[in-house]
Amino acid sequence: MPDHALLHDATATLADVHVSFGERAALVGVDARIRAGAITVITGPNGAGKSTLLEVLGGTRAMTSGGRDVRGTVAFVPQRAAIPAGLPVSVRDVVSVGAWGRLGLWRRMDAAARELVERSMDRLDIRSLAREPFAALSGGQQQRTLLAQGLARDADLLLLDEPTTGLDAPSALRIRLVLREESARGVAIVCVSHDPAVIGDAEHTIRLVDGRRTAQSG
Repeated sequence: MPDHALLHDATATLADVHVSFGERAALVGVDARIRAGAITVITGPNGAGKSTLLEVLGGTRAMTSGGRDVRGTVAFVPQRAAIPAGLPVSVRDVVSVGAWGRLGLWRRMDAAARELVERSMDRLDIRSLAREPFAALSGGQQQRTLLAQGLARDADLLLLDEPTTGLDAPSALRIRLVLREESARGVAIVCVSHDPAVIGDAEHTIRLVDGRRTAQSG
């Protein structure tokens, strides 16, 4: 687990980041400082570069230029699962992928990893669904399963893309409460969100317009 004493103030730092897709600039000279033990929300209109910035932080999007420094481990929780509907995987299978990322693909899960998987499901109130096919779940249940997978990674930096969009109120509240708990124990959390409630929970916000950072508060 992340240790308050071991985590640095800045879990991630971006300096003058540029990302281009052909002739189109997705990010232009973006700087960001992501602090441990805090929730940072990336806001802005559609097409502003929010998801691209999240991908750069996660190391899944190459920069055209700029600097990226991330300390510790990273967990990325997408808005939708990239799991084919016909793939016969259970909720527990999906959550366990987080522990595999922590242990390494070819290592067997030990008792501590299995306990972390079960505890992650408990925290998102999906333990009773552990044997259910992931594809059969509602949107809110799937999103809680994906967050449980992120928790099972036990990472220092937790990245989420629109974690509450389209969810019912109980599912959205459950996710927000878990994010608060994670930040309280020292995890750096970054969310792309338009949700006023999620934005209201944040200690820091980064606003993008046309790929440029127009403001960072907090």
